[in-house]
Amino acid sequence: MAVTTTRTRLAVGHVTRPRRTGVVGRIVRHRADYLYVAPALLVMLLVIGYPIYYTVFLSFFKTPPRLALSAKTFTGLSNYVDVVTSRSFWRVTQNTFVWTFFSTVFAFALGFGAAIVVHRDFIGRGIVRGLLLIPYVISYVAAAYVWKWLYHSDFGLVSGMLLRLGLIDRPITLLDSVNRVMPALIVANVWKEFPFAMIMMLAGLQTVPEQLYRAAQIDGAGAWNQFWHVTVPYIRGVIIITTLLLLVTNLNSFTLVYIMTAGGPAGASEIWITDIYQLAFGRIRFGQAAAYSVILSLVMLSMGYFYVKAMTRGDERRPG
Repeated sequence: MAVTTTRTRLAVGHVTRPRRTGVVGRIVRHRADYLYVAPALLVMLLVIGYPIYYTVFLSFFKTPPRLALSAKTFTGLSNYVDVVTSRSFWRVTQNTFVWTFFSTVFAFALGFGAAIVVHRDFIGRGIVRGLLLIPYVISYVAAAYVWKWLYHSDFGLVSGMLLRLGLIDRPITLLDSVNRVMPALIVANVWKEFPFAMIMMLAGLQTVPEQLYRAAQIDGAGAWNQFWHVTVPYIRGVIIITTLLLLVTNLNSFTLVYIMTAGGPAGASEIWITDIYQLAFGRIRFGQAAAYSVILSLVMLSMGYFYVKAMTRGDERRPG
């Protein structure tokens, strides 16, 4: 009888023991699933993994200007030290954070506001949605050239309109001004990116149950209280994911800035990604550019970590 009881307890303990939910445990349990995606993983390893490895490897070497990479010399961490201690690095870092922060904030705010507007039912809503999506479907190259001509000091629409309205008495320089170039670029970037935030937030708004709004109205909540205490908490996950995606996109943005200003004038619009390009292909310093890229990649990986955490929130509570 005692033996039977002991066996029963062991069996019950074995059944009720919580299963390991770590990454390795989930891979082991779903190992058959990974065989189906093994070819794609192999391609990604070759196409993405090897360039990452070679970039990190090259960051420890000094490369000669004549592009003979076989003549490179090992320098350890000197490339990282040279990048961080350069006179332009912290100025470029400041430009990068100004560019990333304000582009993200204004693109999200404008996109969220547009999503709230087109979420309501009104006549011509489909036309308004289509018009607001135009910046999103235009390529970055086309958008950059359009805004470059709009900002032209002599023939641009911005200066022409301001002159006709009598707000200025002579053409205004935007892309050629050290103080105005960054705000001008941010405006163009926000115009290009806000439809993405609008799409994401509109999808989130459509998931909020109407019962919650009706319950809030019964409790006497006004429009602002419904938005702040019902809408925002319910779509908090969408807000976090959209913000992180905008941060990563703006931090890695290259085309718009390079075409419109190439980092000028006098480096006033130089950001990390354009500075890396100039360092590699302008000054032919591939080792330092590789070290610079590794620093940028580490910042991007930190944001990617929070993105994955936001995407997988609650997965640890689900059965494997």
